[in-house]
Amino acid sequence: MDKTLTQPTGRTSEPDLARPPTPLLTLLLECDRPVGGSELISLASVDSVSIGRGEARAVRVSEARGRRSVTVTIPDRRVSTSHAIIERKGGGFVVRDLGSANGTRIAGERVEASELESGDILQIGHTLFAFEDKPLLAKVPAVVGIKTKITTLSPHYAQRLAQLSRIATTAIPVLLLGESGVGKEVVARVTHELSGRPGAFVPVNCGAIPANLVESHLFGHQKGSFSGAVRDELGFVRSADGGTLFLDEIGDLPPASQAALLRVLQEGEVHPVGAARAVKVDVRVVAATHRPLDRMQEDGTFRRDLYARLSGFVVQVPPLRERLEDTGQLIGELLPRGPVRIRPEAATQMLRHDWPLNVRELAQCLSTAAALATDGVIKLEHLPPAVMDARREPSIAPPLPHRSSDAPPAALSAADQALRDELVRRLEESGYNLSAVARDMGKARQQIQRWVRRFNLKGP
Repeated sequence: MDKTLTQPTGRTSEPDLARPPTPLLTLLLECDRPVGGSELISLASVDSVSIGRGEARAVRVSEARGRRSVTVTIPDRRVSTSHAIIERKGGGFVVRDLGSANGTRIAGERVEASELESGDILQIGHTLFAFEDKPLLAKVPAVVGIKTKITTLSPHYAQRLAQLSRIATTAIPVLLLGESGVGKEVVARVTHELSGRPGAFVPVNCGAIPANLVESHLFGHQKGSFSGAVRDELGFVRSADGGTLFLDEIGDLPPASQAALLRVLQEGEVHPVGAARAVKVDVRVVAATHRPLDRMQEDGTFRRDLYARLSGFVVQVPPLRERLEDTGQLIGELLPRGPVRIRPEAATQMLRHDWPLNVRELAQCLSTAAALATDGVIKLEHLPPAVMDARREPSIAPPLPHRSSDAPPAALSAADQALRDELVRRLEESGYNLSAVARDMGKARQQIQRWVRRFNLKGP
């Protein structure tokens, strides 16, 4: 991977959500070749995407007679030479199987033709794709590959990381916000690598230091300065002199220690416990937390002036559930080295799971599954129960359905009419909870959405 970070994110704001969504197709994962990587294809100005087997992975964009087409070839022996096509229809896209030997599936169900919903996971052979509609902050190239030290195909996140790659070479402090397990320390380490600073990268978990020893651990102490101080200690700050001090879980730092840290940032010096004078230091600070610093400033548990010093450049590291386009790539990267393959149904379940503990949870899942897969093939039964039961919510949820006053589509067969009646009954009984109906009927949530649209059930 490149030494650069790439192209922009930040927190998705209300104006961002008001932007018109951009249709995106991600080649997520070749299940028989998980290390093959992922690619993102913007469908913003694309009329069709043809998918078939080829000698090597390739994504080609062409234009003819005012139509823009994309051709995707995959070295998957279960994919037919001309397997499926995704075409623009009205304001959306429809996938059609082209008479392939192994069929085209959405959420595990074989389809001949189906309108795509945001969040749909397509299985073509043993290769998985995802279709999403997302409001984007910036223009996306036609095809995007992983070209960064940090894995992401997310346009928002990649854009912010590109800005961070420029900030990294300065002395500006960086603040990383995000849930536990999203990879904040990875971002901090890459920031240090790109900085060119000759000193060490020193990580400190502020929440793991006893409250009465925070200043001693951070700023060092002299021998005999307190009971148990049997020798001089540099402390974390001086150990990072000339390098980067990574203050993880900065929101857990006690108020008194916050004041002492503020002095270090303001004056560029530390006062070791028991020392007569302060010591000059040259330290670049990267801080991180999963705690709500905005709210903590309001209630007085985190100093506003310290926040002002730490937040020179703020990066919101997104949770994995908002990065479906990255999940396939991460699966390939986190799998233990060796000839490991994944059954498509197992990979589909991993892509549906929302990973509440983020990348850390995904890594643990893959390590355990690979250990259980004695034949080198990860199957459904190798996954944790939470992943096996997963139902991913779509990126942009459609309105909840209810019994429509409109007539149902004409000429329903008896079987379809019975299915529609059952669907309406279950929706009403569940309070129009699509996920609950999907669980009760043993179907994927996306399938319930397709039936809702097909049977002309409107949102309230």
